[in-house]
Amino acid sequence: MSLEEEIGRLLKKHKLTLAIAESATGGLLTHLITNVSGSSEYCEGGMVTYSNRMKEEELGVKEETLKKHGAVSSQVAEEMASGIRRKRGVDIALSTTGIAGPTGATPGKPVGLFYLGLSSAWGTLSKKYQFQGTRLQNKQSAVDEALS
Repeated sequence: MSLEEEIGRLLKKHKLTLAIAESATGGLLTHLITNVSGSSEYCEGGMVTYSNRMKEEELGVKEETLKKHGAVSSQVAEEMASGIRRKRGVDIALSTTGIAGPTGATPGKPVGLFYLGLSSAWGTLSKKYQFQGTRLQNKQSAVDEALS
């Protein structure tokens, strides 16, 4: 059983719903979750919010958070996850933000840096990852971690 199938099985078993907000992974996580037959029973859907403006307008990410911490930060990952959870009225939300590469690095934020967010009624958290692959490998690594 794949990770996405196992996630689906658990969500169905506990009657939980899911929504996903993605930036650097560009919809790949939602794609994999919805590849599972019957995923419409638990997956509300996903949203690719690549620009800061869309993160603000669609997810309620605060402009001051983006200015202070940047789009690739734990704070933004958490605001993305909590924002889509509130907007879609789901039980659990995931988010991804990062620098897939090969360009986009800034001082202190190298290519391959990703933050994954998780939000539920029990709280919101994020985790930092550093990957060392190509653009596509970094995106896939982030999605693999989000599913695990």
